Amino acid sequence: MILYHGSNVEIGQIDLSLSKVGKDFGCGFYLSADMEQARELAERKTAQVGSGRPTLTVYEFDMECLNSPELRVLGFRNYSKEWAEFVLKNRRNRTRVQSHDYDIVIGPIADDAVGYQIRRFISGLIDMDKFLEELKYMKGQTMQYFFGTEKAICHLFKTNVL
Repeated sequence: MILYHGSNVEIGQIDLSLSKVGKDFGCGFYLSADMEQARELAERKTAQVGSGRPTLTVYEFDMECLNSPELRVLGFRNYSKEWAEFVLKNRRNRTRVQSHDYDIVIGPIADDAVGYQIRRFISGLIDMDKFLEELKYMKGQTMQYFFGTEKAICHLFKTNVL
């Protein structure tokens, strides 16, 4: 399977210590099978930091490794209450210590306004059903691939830069 990482620079070597905290599935390296979504993320990142250029680093990923007993894998096929609770737990975690023990997590991407929706949910302004609805990505369901450990990163093979 081909996966894309969108950024303002080419990724030479994946360095998990550079990962940001408070992301959907935790502190890790994120990719998408959707080239256009990755391109949008690259453009957004370039605009945010004000330097570099939108760049897609392309990886080959052998999905067979998901069945390996050496990796702990969690998958969400679609938006669900369990997915929303998992995203909430990770978005609220502002440390580099993972709130879970999975090497790889695959599931839908949350909408960009996650922080706002979390504040609404925690303050009781919306219930879980409304929270889940508000987290859905506006452009339809797009899957994201989270690699949170060196053991997981070993299964990504860089093939190209666009």
